[in-house]
Amino acid sequence: MQNYKKVFLAAAVTLAFSAGAMAETLKMGIEAAYPPFNNKDASGNVVGFDKEIGDALCAKMKVECTVVTSDWDGIIPALNAKKFDFLISSMSITDERKQAVDFTDPYYSNKLQFIARKDVDFKTDEASLKGKVIGAQRATLAGTWMEDHMPGVEVKLYDTQENAYLDLTAGRVDGILADKYVNYEWLKSDAGKSYEFKGEPVEESDKIGIAVRKKDPIREKLNTALKEIVADGTYKKINDKYFPFSIY
Repeated sequence: MQNYKKVFLAAAVTLAFSAGAMAETLKMGIEAAYPPFNNKDASGNVVGFDKEIGDALCAKMKVECTVVTSDWDGIIPALNAKKFDFLISSMSITDERKQAVDFTDPYYSNKLQFIARKDVDFKTDEASLKGKVIGAQRATLAGTWMEDHMPGVEVKLYDTQENAYLDLTAGRVDGILADKYVNYEWLKSDAGKSYEFKGEPVEESDKIGIAVRKKDPIREKLNTALKEIVADGTYKKINDKYFPFSIY
């Protein structure tokens, strides 16, 4: 009888351990101020393309995931301080960022393009933009691109993309350089109806990845899950919910 008890107890411990492993919870970091990729709905819940891709990846990895929001300026330090386990917030893969974090394979491709009022003559070469003020979000590829390629143009940097749009409609900047798909979403809004894309995209090789801490094995798990959601059509369903074209 004693042996049966031992066997039963061992089985119970094994079952409890397995259940605990399946119930592992990971935290994903998101800015939640960058629609349609990440923002908050009327109830304060984080929504958007990034969130849905993150949820799909977690489902493939068979883990529960919760969202931790962070201001953009401090989002990489927050990851490295273990405030969350991975960062899925439309972050461009750059050599500078690779010094601080590792990235997964890209989960979408991005372009940078200017927007300005429809009724103004707005050429996108440096000579034409001198004397104008261009808005961009701080610590983004758009802001860096302006500094690197148009040093003679005044650039006003913002803590969030939403604040850049507010200054555009208030006339405090003449135009904005930002991710094409974020601009695409804003141009569909009531606030953006008097504005349009100007010129062609100035950068078309921007790849967006999920950031993880250096040498974290979760990177390969995320890469495997990403391949799976692309292969089984999950990615396309999420993509088509937000865009009438593929951004993969």
